Amino acid sequence: VVGGMGTAIISTSKGMMTGREAKRMGIGGELLCEVW
Repeated sequence: VVGGMGTAIISTSKGMMTGREAKRMGIGGELLCEVW
């Protein structure tokens, strides 16, 4: 999320996770919400 503040919650094939986790694992998904 903008400037590293906040987090994105993403639904992926591996379950729900934060945007940082998904990026680290190299998987994509559907953005559910952003919290900041």
